[in-house]
Amino acid sequence: MKKSLIILLLGILSSFTMVAQSTIIKGSVKDAASSEPIPDVTITIEETQQTTLTNGFGEFVFSNNVPLGEQVLRISKEGYVTKRYPIIVNEGKTVDITDMILDIDVSDVQDMFTITLSDDELNDDTSGADNISGLLSSSLDIFQRTAAFEFSSSFFKVRGLDSENGSVLMNGIEMNKLYNGRPQWSNWGGLNDMMRNQVLTTGLTPSDYNFGGVLGSSNIITRASSYRKGGRVTFSSSNRSYTNRAMASYASGLLEGGWSYALMIGRRWGEEGFVDGTLYDSNSFFASVEKKINEKHSINFTSVYTPNRRGKSSPNTQEIYDLKGIKYNEYWGSLDGEQRNSRIKEVEEPIFMLNHYWDISSKTRLNTNVGYQFGKQGNSRLDYSGGANPSAAYYQLLPSYHVQRGDLDRAYLAEQEFIEDGQLDWNRIIDANVTNNISDTSSAYALYEDRADDKQLTVNSIFTSEINDNIIINGAVNYKNLKSENFGEVIDLLGSDVGLLNVDSFDGYQYDNRNSDRLVGEGDKYRYNYNLYADILSAYAQGQFKYNKFDFYVSGSITSTTYQREGLWENSRFDEAQTFGPEAPTSYGKGEELSFTGVGGKAGVTYKISGKHLIDVNGGYLTRAPNLRNTYSNSRENHSVVRNISEETVTSFDASYIFRSPIVNAKITGFYTKIEDANEVGFYYADGISGGNEIADNDTSAFVQEVLTGIDKNHLGVELGIEAQVTPTIKLKGAASIGQYTYGNNPNLYLTSASFETADGSGSIDYGQANLKDYKLAGGPQRAASIGFEYRDPDFWWFGATANFFSNAYIDVNALTRTENFYLASDGLPINDYDEELATELLKQEKITDYMVVNLVGGKSWKVDQYYISLFASVGNLLDEIYKTGGFEQGRNANYTELKEDNADGTPRFGSKYWYGRGANYFVNLNVRF
Repeated sequence: MKKSLIILLLGILSSFTMVAQSTIIKGSVKDAASSEPIPDVTITIEETQQTTLTNGFGEFVFSNNVPLGEQVLRISKEGYVTKRYPIIVNEGKTVDITDMILDIDVSDVQDMFTITLSDDELNDDTSGADNISGLLSSSLDIFQRTAAFEFSSSFFKVRGLDSENGSVLMNGIEMNKLYNGRPQWSNWGGLNDMMRNQVLTTGLTPSDYNFGGVLGSSNIITRASSYRKGGRVTFSSSNRSYTNRAMASYASGLLEGGWSYALMIGRRWGEEGFVDGTLYDSNSFFASVEKKINEKHSINFTSVYTPNRRGKSSPNTQEIYDLKGIKYNEYWGSLDGEQRNSRIKEVEEPIFMLNHYWDISSKTRLNTNVGYQFGKQGNSRLDYSGGANPSAAYYQLLPSYHVQRGDLDRAYLAEQEFIEDGQLDWNRIIDANVTNNISDTSSAYALYEDRADDKQLTVNSIFTSEINDNIIINGAVNYKNLKSENFGEVIDLLGSDVGLLNVDSFDGYQYDNRNSDRLVGEGDKYRYNYNLYADILSAYAQGQFKYNKFDFYVSGSITSTTYQREGLWENSRFDEAQTFGPEAPTSYGKGEELSFTGVGGKAGVTYKISGKHLIDVNGGYLTRAPNLRNTYSNSRENHSVVRNISEETVTSFDASYIFRSPIVNAKITGFYTKIEDANEVGFYYADGISGGNEIADNDTSAFVQEVLTGIDKNHLGVELGIEAQVTPTIKLKGAASIGQYTYGNNPNLYLTSASFETADGSGSIDYGQANLKDYKLAGGPQRAASIGFEYRDPDFWWFGATANFFSNAYIDVNALTRTENFYLASDGLPINDYDEELATELLKQEKITDYMVVNLVGGKSWKVDQYYISLFASVGNLLDEIYKTGGFEQGRNANYTELKEDNADGTPRFGSKYWYGRGANYFVNLNVRF
């Protein structure tokens, strides 16, 4: 691998040649109010789209391939109003524009939106329909901004791709989680003032920091010297994710002796958000200190600590929504007069970074970074191994259950009971445990937490050099080491004095066979206990070439990934002392060390027809290791690795036409991405499994792990963004995305379960191909459009409105019902009364109804002496539209007979579960800057 890396680097570097030229544009940028220099301002030559950033003294230089004649410099930075400066460039001369000024953007729109969007962890436990608003919100591209601000709350995914396809960095250190590949926004939530300085690339376009993903990359810069000198105090109120927010931040600017610092504290809280019972409790702390040693060297230390707790909300069947409305949440109930949510997500993972910046010369830089992140993630839930399911929304307590049994009187009573209450009965749960105490019986109910305690070290070096006026090279080497401790932990015995039995009540297996029949108490580990290890070594090299008519780049990467599981408990179902067969998985000790090699290559070209018209084309191919989540079929129980596991392959292409003028900016992009050989692992309880004597007690029901292998996905579509400054005060804007995101093949499916007693001991049953080809991928609308306007008055008040249209969203289908299991009886023979026409109707993918959402936003600001006071607000879903944003088929009805019977009366017990968008909602923000 090292030899391959050297060859890759030399291959790119060998093509670079030296050319000298003396035409230069240089200058500096200052804050209009304070006259302080502004670092990290983006300076763009509009004719060529060449860009650079100002340094800590607000200075910038263009010396490579500088265009001649009349040019326009565009200067922009988040929090400031963008300005354009006309200049004239003569060959061999220096244009020096010092002390250009930027005015503070009093509207500060980004602050309002990113606060709420980045706090939403949409559907984070099931299909992974997460948003990528944090990646896109700093973009200058109108479509990307619209996707972040207007589309994200509807589960919209840019190009139909999850956020694992985008790379989020902080000071050059990648923050995407190794477990699922996605950035965890809550690790820096509530620190908006400190996260504004971002360098963004979209799609496959080149990044100076890493190879990036097919959705691009964003590098959040937290150098203390990069912040505008001054402070800000903010208070916000909302009914979205939280009720209140308070923040305070201050940056010193560059002080004598080369020191600078930036500090921030914040708090967000609320008993519940828009959905019932969703508490929010979050604190945020940030500190960055930089020492400029001399003109060439600077060291920066950053610490981020954002402990947060939030109550989760449940997806529900349509029957439940019809009875209780879109705010219903089955996870909570009242205890001692207060709401108590049984499912709390708690994240406490501090981040520490040490960054060294070395300006080797005026054109060559080396940035070396060390990052360490540790702490815990916990997701609580009720354990009812000794009692009945305590949920008030349990299917046997709903009207549909009794209707299907023909008991209409009981159905009516169940309906009334659910409407009048329908929440967890904590007192009944505690009473059951107190009763068990009398007979010295173990706890019937307990609250436990699924924990992941990670320790991750990242070390990298990033190299950038301007070889000559036309060529820039970038390169980096990166190393990551992860130890992830995974276990269940009892957090509340709910009135039990005896303890909880550490045994699988369903199958009777010992979770910890070497300590059998152990009673566990609060703070003890429970159910599972294992470690995951990951080592990743990667490198990339890139060349960027800029000429009068053409810009192009080429980039390559190579990555070596190693995974290993270590079982700290021996699950008796997978006890090595027993003989289950040659393929039997084991649970204890260290499992097989898995190795993957990923390679990537991408290239692109921009043809500048003129200063207004550009054509941009990019293409890329990469292979990558599967993430940890999809590598093991059930890592909580054993070492079993997903069959035939290999690297995923991603091929991507896009082409854009870009038009820029002083009045109109527009971009239209066609894109295609193909993902091949992907794996997915899901968990659910299934009825109607065919398997005969391979299932314990010849049963047809089991808790299963569904493993899909060799999945291909196609993402095809067009994006459009346009904005027009029709008058000095009025801007019109529009954006649209039309996509088709589908399964590209029929992947293989097999199930694993502790209930399976297969002849080879593998505990898995193969059901062959799942007929998924051409089914639509779930995860938000595949078509979205937005049209709106902004009005900015010279007296510093403004408002805007958008109408957003969404269509072609689909429910996530269950793969098992698309296999041979659907038409086979428990004995493996075809079902006698199988009706192919009815089966086709039952398996038709559900399309979500189209909908429109109208949003309003506006504000006013004042300058009082040296203080800026801003008040702004937004109203989301002004018309209170009721709409579904996503959902999934339940896997309970696994065959034709079960599914037909459940749908006979039109109200299935195990119908699809959905998420609904928020009704009318608001956000109000007041801040004072000084």
